[in-house]
Amino acid sequence: MKKGVVILGSLVAFAFCLPAVAQPNTRAVETIVIDNFDTPDNMGWTWDVQASRFISDGYPIIKSFDGMPNSLTPYHKDSDPKAQVLGVKVAYDRKGDNWFEVFPKDSNGVLYEIPFVGTVTQIDFWVWGANYNYTLEALVRDSDGVVRVLDCGSLLFQGWRNIVINVPGYIKQHSRLRNGRPNLTFVGFRVRSSASEAVDNYVIYFDQLKYTTNTLSNIYDGYTLRAADFGDSRPNGADGQ
Repeated sequence: MKKGVVILGSLVAFAFCLPAVAQPNTRAVETIVIDNFDTPDNMGWTWDVQASRFISDGYPIIKSFDGMPNSLTPYHKDSDPKAQVLGVKVAYDRKGDNWFEVFPKDSNGVLYEIPFVGTVTQIDFWVWGANYNYTLEALVRDSDGVVRVLDCGSLLFQGWRNIVINVPGYIKQHSRLRNGRPNLTFVGFRVRSSASEAVDNYVIYFDQLKYTTNTLSNIYDGYTLRAADFGDSRPNGADGQ
């Protein structure tokens, strides 16, 4: 009986000694920077802003400024481009449900949605608050083409703050259809004012927009064949709804 126990124990120990490569790895967690706003001419997109109807003449204004959050300073090398942030200034003619949206456009000035890679778990960015009672939302489009609103919380604070939001599991990020939307996309930010808060002179800044993702989650053997060209008039993939 003791001999059987010894043999069984040896088999178990041998099983644990098998090479790790025998187990397929389906996880590759990475953090990917969407935009650090340091090289606006080299990103393939620019940022624009639109506001609700009571916006004052000459607003909103969007432009880049030199600077960065102090917490990011140790990671900025002398060889890196000059650190910049994206700033927006708005003024409204009256209080109420005022809002503005910050979003990307392509080189032709057409609305552009930035595609995420893999299955996104978190979106991470820095935002500068002016201590106004405003709220911030991130807008993403799921694989069904529906714009989803992710609550980023209150902007009732002063200075830079790192915001990290989780992407809920119920948001569909990949279509099961060959010609469906292959990835979640980033639509933009939306800022809303409280109905009773001052609205005549508001500014906000953004920096270091990135996300955490499992890049291998939707990759399978033969993945590239989903977009094979059969020479017909139907889309080959990624565009159908």
